[in-house]
Amino acid sequence: MSDIFWLEPNNPVDQFPNVELALIEPNGLLAAGGDLQPERLINAYKQGIFPWYSEGEPILWWSPDPRSILIPHDIKVSRSLKKTLNRNIFNVTLDCAFADVINACAQPRHYGPGTWLTEPLRASLCQLHELGYAHSVECWFENELVGGLYGLAFGKVFFGESMFSTKSDASKVALVYLARQLARWNFALIDCQVKSNHLTSLGAVDIRRKDFIDLVSKWGHTNEHHGKWCIDNENSTTR
Repeated sequence: MSDIFWLEPNNPVDQFPNVELALIEPNGLLAAGGDLQPERLINAYKQGIFPWYSEGEPILWWSPDPRSILIPHDIKVSRSLKKTLNRNIFNVTLDCAFADVINACAQPRHYGPGTWLTEPLRASLCQLHELGYAHSVECWFENELVGGLYGLAFGKVFFGESMFSTKSDASKVALVYLARQLARWNFALIDCQVKSNHLTSLGAVDIRRKDFIDLVSKWGHTNEHHGKWCIDNENSTTR
């Protein structure tokens, strides 16, 4: 930790080191400290940096290399997932239950008891949702929230953060609906942060961090699609 940049709460919110200074091991660790005020989070994401830390740790800021991304137009739908979509058993909404989605994402997973979605981070994300930057996708089954995801959008870049599912395929359906909506809005990419088998199966690919930063610089600074979102195609459903 002595080799990384330390942020103080009174630092300017845009004061982050160049992402090229991030550590190789652990991959992408760039800075520690600071705070989670919405302005600092906005500046972090617009520079390709995101917070990820566990309860009891200082806030850690990351920018890994390579970066995993998904082009909305290129999402892959397997034969089995296509069958699930065609059955139309889920109602999918946008921005209808943001707090419920991030609280569900914060629940402990099978691989560990803790969560990186700490209470202060969830509070800041809810503020960003109210400001029109953070968005959720909800997947409902018989009026019960059974899956979803959330992330932040700046310009035509969606920074995916986390997803959850309590019913088979629910989070995948949420991602497909999101990708199709973003494709209609001509979004350039969905940031998936780091590679996973789950996201790779849906079409995510790795690119160099430099190329990712270039894409964020190009596409991440417009005001389009700011505010509350809703699904705008003929297949939209409501709770």
